[in-house]
Amino acid sequence: MSDPLPQDDGMDTATQNHRGTPLQPGNRFTSLHREREMDLEDLDPALEPLPRTEFLADTTGSVLNRNDSPDLGFDFGLNPYRGCEHGCIYCYARPFHEFLGWSSGLDFETRILVKHEAPERLRAEFASSRWKPQVVALSGVTDCYQPVERRLKLTRRCLEVFAEFRNPVGIITKNALVARDVDILSRLAAFQAVSVAVSLTTLDSGLRAILEPRTSPPAARLAAIRRLSAAGIPTGVMIAPVIPGINDHEIPALVSAAAAAGATFASKVVLRLPHSVGPLFEDWLDRHFPDRKEKVLNQIRSLRGGELNDNRFGSRMRGEGPLAEQISKLFGVACRRSGLNSRHPELSTAGFRRMQPGQGELFG
Repeated sequence: MSDPLPQDDGMDTATQNHRGTPLQPGNRFTSLHREREMDLEDLDPALEPLPRTEFLADTTGSVLNRNDSPDLGFDFGLNPYRGCEHGCIYCYARPFHEFLGWSSGLDFETRILVKHEAPERLRAEFASSRWKPQVVALSGVTDCYQPVERRLKLTRRCLEVFAEFRNPVGIITKNALVARDVDILSRLAAFQAVSVAVSLTTLDSGLRAILEPRTSPPAARLAAIRRLSAAGIPTGVMIAPVIPGINDHEIPALVSAAAAAGATFASKVVLRLPHSVGPLFEDWLDRHFPDRKEKVLNQIRSLRGGELNDNRFGSRMRGEGPLAEQISKLFGVACRRSGLNSRHPELSTAGFRRMQPGQGELFG
């Protein structure tokens, strides 16, 4: 019997009340920033109210963002949301919120920009003769299946547009809600036009709750992999990020569990801490792993030429040095033992068809 189709992301009520960080670090683009008068250590977390999430309209004209990084393997990405309620402490996208005048800390988790017109704008992009069919990443920055997607269904509506035009799409998510859209993904799979990479960071639910608090639990993500794979949708696992001293020892178990659930390919990304993400991660270590903080930071520095981050193309996703080689070898052995391909499947543009507004209902 197959797993029931997930209708939500698997979060319980306690998890929904968590945040990745209580901090509001200074914005590198502004001279003013907010500071709390009371020391955080003097506050009782049980009595401290968490800010409600604000959802604000994003009226950006184009929804397809061009990527110039040779590390990513795609030229265009689509992000229906800016900011992310998942609250992953390590998220490299946090500093993008500083361009909006907000902080990469709590603001990133609680001020979410929503592109309500994303499906319509995407349809117009694909209908234009200027569009050359190619793979689009959904999402390349923030998670397209973050909690509010259950209600707004923007990602689902965008997928309907991908299916209308049969334009290939590669999905990356930490949320089991992706399995809700198995019907649309199956239509794309029929034309070799979709792949799904479910990001799996740990099998330890306790670690997940503090590392990426509003994501789906590990068991829910594995169930999503199982459901999608059973439907014939190319589904893999992304071990991301690999954090030395925190979850690197889990690599074999993560790969094995994903393979058992039906994943057919795997990839990994080693932790990188750009700009203010470094201090946020250091504070997280102070609060949750003070006994191993320096060991973890020193191992990260050993991957990054003595720093906490390295933005150079080619090395930023995997790191350099003996520890990076050790992680790569461990991952490679785990993939071979589990029979997983280390490359994402090739997607095809052969089925692409130019659709004009209002034409979609003529086709099955």
